[in-house]
Amino acid sequence: MKKLLLVLIIPLLMGAACTTDTSEPENIEPISPPVQEVSSTTPPSSPPGGPYDEWKPVIYLYPTQAQNIDVQLNYQGTFTVTYPEYENGWNVFAYPDSKIINLKDNREYSYLFWEGESNKDVDYDLSTGFVVSGEETVFFLQEKLAEIGLTPKEYNEFIVYWLPQLLNNKYNLVHFATKEEYHDRAELDIDPKPDSVLRVFVVFKSLDEMVELQPQTIETFNREGFAVVEWGGTILK
Repeated sequence: MKKLLLVLIIPLLMGAACTTDTSEPENIEPISPPVQEVSSTTPPSSPPGGPYDEWKPVIYLYPTQAQNIDVQLNYQGTFTVTYPEYENGWNVFAYPDSKIINLKDNREYSYLFWEGESNKDVDYDLSTGFVVSGEETVFFLQEKLAEIGLTPKEYNEFIVYWLPQLLNNKYNLVHFATKEEYHDRAELDIDPKPDSVLRVFVVFKSLDEMVELQPQTIETFNREGFAVVEWGGTILK
């Protein structure tokens, strides 16, 4: 009986060892990172900025033709999550429709995602921005992000990610970070150099009551040639 089992099993093992996987790498769509629920009844207890200021942006690449692109991020902080893995940068093959093939794993991605904790105090000017009720946040973001220049696909992905942390707040303070508050602290170096770059970084803070702010002026982005679009945000506790 034992000899019979060996006769049957050994050919199976040999056949499995000799099989070569010639299939194409599986296309993987990026999975939105898990969101953390924020209690609407707990007031913010820590000051804005500082080492607990978590930034969560995504980057879309829109070259005019399919080509290799190298993306470096000089971030004044510590990465906590990158997708695909950042290592010493992202080296990808990108298509005009924003599809990305990460050359380190030969898998498909829709965008580049990174999350990090700032290691320097960020003094956001929260005297400027907008205050909207939790239930009006969706409409506000749809309108403002479209006005800035995000496509429906881009601003819908932004809203889907951030809405669970905003919808149940009584009010949300919404501040669009300036160049000094965001861009200079997370500099992008892209090769080849893009023709146009839009970087939208939104600072949110839960409020228990309405406050008056100086409204920010919204400038509309014009996409030209090889365009790079980034959206991100942070929630101040």
